[in-house]
Amino acid sequence: MSNELIILMTTAATIGFVHTILGPDHYLPFIALSKARKWTKIKTTMVTLLCGIGHVLSSVVLGFIGIALGIAVFKLETIESLRGELAAWFLIIFGFTYFIWGIHKAIYSQSHEHFNKCENGHIHSNKQIGEHINIHSSKSDNLTPWVLFIIFIFGPCEPLIPLVMYPAAKGNMINVAITTFIFGLTTISTMLCIVLSLSYGLSMFPLRKFEKYSNALAGLIIFLCGGAIKFLGL
Repeated sequence: MSNELIILMTTAATIGFVHTILGPDHYLPFIALSKARKWTKIKTTMVTLLCGIGHVLSSVVLGFIGIALGIAVFKLETIESLRGELAAWFLIIFGFTYFIWGIHKAIYSQSHEHFNKCENGHIHSNKQIGEHINIHSSKSDNLTPWVLFIIFIFGPCEPLIPLVMYPAAKGNMINVAITTFIFGLTTISTMLCIVLSLSYGLSMFPLRKFEKYSNALAGLIIFLCGGAIKFLGL
């Protein structure tokens, strides 16, 4: 193993780790939604893993297209920047929409049981209404991971482009593949570690009083993540 490859691998691992830590959008949406939607550890892991793979692979594909077409690094970084803008706006829109839905759900979902008379004369308990709401919640819960996945496909890995283009410029595709793998592995592993550890830590605190607002809080967190990317450049 050459010294150049060791330096590339170390740099890829370091940048992948720092890139993930400094980007709250890499983990906060998963933690918030996992808590709000009461996802199991397995589902939280699978959703985070799926989005992480999509996040990295989209930039890998763009990088290899750039290599094949001989596109300069600064042009690829411009494309990545545009993707970042789109991802930020998608997070803002999704977060705001989810926040409004969460507020609506908190207002109209009552924990106590009382009876409601419908126009057709039937009487339903609030338990029945809650079950009806849960059916719709289940449908939205199935859709939520795919919305996140689409957003993360647009989310760029800007540091990956120069890492890939450097060995590519020397025609060393083996080093390109190794560097890409190390960066992707570090990024996804860091995402999983943060999401699972913080989700576990959050589960240790009694938050029953705020439970009905959990979806609204999740939407607000996602909205703020999008805003941080858009306006603070995180």
